[in-house]
Amino acid sequence: MTAEARVPFHVRFWGVRGSIPAPGPKTQRYGGNTPCVEMRCGDELLIFDLGTGVRVLGEELCAAGAPVRASIFLSHYHYDHLQGLPFFTPISIPKYAFTVYGAPRGNQSVKEVLAGQMVQPYFPVTAEQVFKAQLTYKDLGTGQQQELGPARIRTLDLNHPGGNLGYRVECDGRSVVYATDVEHGCEKDKELLEFARDADVLIIDAMYTEDEYRGRKGAAKIGWGHSTWESAVETANAAKVKQLVLFHHEPTRDDAAMDRFVEEVRKHRPETIAAVELEILKL
Repeated sequence: MTAEARVPFHVRFWGVRGSIPAPGPKTQRYGGNTPCVEMRCGDELLIFDLGTGVRVLGEELCAAGAPVRASIFLSHYHYDHLQGLPFFTPISIPKYAFTVYGAPRGNQSVKEVLAGQMVQPYFPVTAEQVFKAQLTYKDLGTGQQQELGPARIRTLDLNHPGGNLGYRVECDGRSVVYATDVEHGCEKDKELLEFARDADVLIIDAMYTEDEYRGRKGAAKIGWGHSTWESAVETANAAKVKQLVLFHHEPTRDDAAMDRFVEEVRKHRPETIAAVELEILKL
């Protein structure tokens, strides 16, 4: 099959920050929204996480006007990955259809987890009041696989408090690994390395420097569930990944600091980029 005949496959970033939104003039270039990543593989629309960035994605889908069918894949249920859900306009419109995938936690299904965050006194309206789109919920665990048109999506449990799914999306001979919210330094490192083996793109948590992580600069972050750029580079190199994309940016790191951060990383892996809101990567 020629390159021109290949199934179109792209990644677009709608939210790239970790932990809490960081809006303002000092974060405009990289963006201040929490995680949301769009992937399109042919006619399949895949949405990864529902941080505040999904609000803007929803506006674009509504502006297009046509009915939309999409699959939503949740890595986990910490606030920064769900904050945008109640404000994702298509979720309240009956003509839209979404299949929501996520891991059950405790005795709760993905549907129960999402409904549980929208209750008094934490939120003014319930999921039942807001969610008017055609919704299907599917529990998903580590090592499972979904086939959606030309896309194959595989999962891996990552090292993060409370659990977290990483995703590998394969489409017509190309692959993207989404590994947000992962901490290095345990046996699962080897599993992630193999999961990312020979990927075209690795989108990975690189929230800290090693000095920040170890507490040589500020409070130590060990056990918080996030990684360093040094670990990201090590994983990408060992897995022979083609393109490393730093993700889940520290909210206090403004654009100027992000520039210095990326510059330092590129001394060790020159083609590295940091995820930027609205940026599109075509594979």
